[in-house]
Amino acid sequence: MSLRVASSRVAGPVAVLLVLGALWESYRWLGERLELRWPFPVNGRTMPHTWDILAQFFEPSRRNGPLLIETLADAALFTAREALAGFLLGAAVGFAIGVVLHHSSVLQRGFLPYIVASQTIPILAIAPMVVVWLGGRGAPGWLSVAVIAAYLTFFPVTINTLRGLGSADPRAIELMRSYAAGGWAILWKLKVPASLPYLFAALRVSATASVVGAIIGELPSSIQDGLGGAIINFNQYYVTSPESLWATNIVAALLGICFFLAVLATERIVVRRAPVHTA
Repeated sequence: MSLRVASSRVAGPVAVLLVLGALWESYRWLGERLELRWPFPVNGRTMPHTWDILAQFFEPSRRNGPLLIETLADAALFTAREALAGFLLGAAVGFAIGVVLHHSSVLQRGFLPYIVASQTIPILAIAPMVVVWLGGRGAPGWLSVAVIAAYLTFFPVTINTLRGLGSADPRAIELMRSYAAGGWAILWKLKVPASLPYLFAALRVSATASVVGAIIGELPSSIQDGLGGAIINFNQYYVTSPESLWATNIVAALLGICFFLAVLATERIVVRRAPVHTA
């Protein structure tokens, strides 16, 4: 990659951040001048200055404690491990369910409506039950969080796996069958490579969802070491220090972006090596 191409790719996101920051400050300036009260009062508590939020990273997180950026980095790393475990678990379960449903139209008609209905249940209702179920069996708290993250991950993977496996060229399937290829050979050598674009589209969505699930799962698990605990902690001091909570939200968003970019990089490697023409 040339230096010019690399700099152009970096310049785009930086320009977007600058525009968003300018819009934030412009809305605050206009809201204070016009005394806006809808949808919320515009002031330093509801909309801190962007430079105050950035400066808060380099302030102590507590009296005589480490800098906020160090505290949030440790919390993000802790949450990232939980989210990664949940992402891998949910992706594996979702892919397996998609393969099973693809090979059985009876199971697909019977179970797919319930799989869809499972996503209509709020995660805040599921999380405490998972914590009680697994915690009652002596499972560590991080495992409950990983399962909650997997709950948000498996659905898009299941649906897109099902669609991707069905997208294989029928002529290629007939050709492989004419060479006496078995069902497993057709699955792994033809259908799975054909499903990769669909699968990675789901993984990109699931990657960020796993971070959200991990943060939410930390709340009923009473885990204080992750971003969920940091959000609860700084929420209590929002009146006196709203910048700390906004800084935590920024770190949570950056963690989700890192997961997304990791999946995107993996996709470029795997899909590029996958066979383009399977027949």
